[in-house]
Amino acid sequence: MAVDSIPPIILTQLNYLLTHSPYSIKVEQMWSGSKNHGYLDRFTLLIPFCLDYIKWDVIYNAQFPLLPPDVIFGPEDETFRPFPAAREGEIKAKNSLSDWNCKDPTRLLLLIHELSLYMAYQKKRVGEVDDERLKFEINTMYSREGIEMYMSSGVDKPEEVKFAVPLLEMDLNKMVAGSTWRHQQKIYLQVIYPVSRKYLAMASAPRLKLISSPELKALFSIDEFRLPSWLEGMCMAEYLPTLEEMLESQIRDAVSSIEVRRKFITALAIPFGRPLEADPVFCRKATFLACSGVFTFLVHFTLPLQFPRQQPALVLQSSQHFHSHSGNAPIKSAILQEYPWSPRWDVSQMAERISDYLVDECLNFKKHCNEVLVQQR
Repeated sequence: MAVDSIPPIILTQLNYLLTHSPYSIKVEQMWSGSKNHGYLDRFTLLIPFCLDYIKWDVIYNAQFPLLPPDVIFGPEDETFRPFPAAREGEIKAKNSLSDWNCKDPTRLLLLIHELSLYMAYQKKRVGEVDDERLKFEINTMYSREGIEMYMSSGVDKPEEVKFAVPLLEMDLNKMVAGSTWRHQQKIYLQVIYPVSRKYLAMASAPRLKLISSPELKALFSIDEFRLPSWLEGMCMAEYLPTLEEMLESQIRDAVSSIEVRRKFITALAIPFGRPLEADPVFCRKATFLACSGVFTFLVHFTLPLQFPRQQPALVLQSSQHFHSHSGNAPIKSAILQEYPWSPRWDVSQMAERISDYLVDECLNFKKHCNEVLVQQR
């Protein structure tokens, strides 16, 4: 994207939107609306909704920059009219477009957020679906706050209704001391129902998937969480309490495991000395300086979320041997995990056994480094 080919007024509003919106809005593409100038005055926004992205085209006119932009919605949303025309005798309500100020950098952000009316539009679409099971599920879940829903339909795809159900009332950010998470960490259950316009005596289970904020993986792995079974005849109101109970228990265990990893890193300081660097929040990584005679090297520890059930991965890095063909990058070992280990040992014994293992392994690594240097000559 050539910044110098975007009109300044448009660029200012777009940058403000991308940096100040609480949602992770992205620009998919930009293009020019005229053959007479090369200004990029049109772009497609990817806006997160219902655990997916919807695409809206924002159409400015570089030749008339004082005018507000048009917004073109997706082909499935032709009936979405966020700012309907006033009826005869009515005063038209003000909105971001009717009160447009091109010199105000916040205007595009306000416009996109005002289009949160899209959420109500989708709820209305879903509520109008002629499917008794869906109507029942919606009625049982209406008391839960923050649920998003989306009606997916088209010529080449089956009708489906997607739900994004926020889980857990606990504040995940506050559970991790010292976390630098910028956004509130959340976990959702994605529920997808096929639309059936006829009565089914035994409806199949919906498609279920757990989705979390990307940053949460430093604490808890959604991929390794096993969803409870969907029993015959079950509805979401029955399923969610069991799911949330299991999820809350495992997250509390994940928070507790931070302190277990912290104690292990502290124990490593006895044979290795103070770490050169260590992850102070999640305690997932630490690096120590070690030596064998005159050979000095670094030991990188990566601790899995399942520590101590799973042992740390070690990588050795020479302080004296470098790849001549890779920008003088230091020579490193392969990942080392075949060493004595038991999750039943206390952390001091774990640290001591790793230190004993490295007494011999560092000699093998030194030999490997020398062989690499010979091959580079």
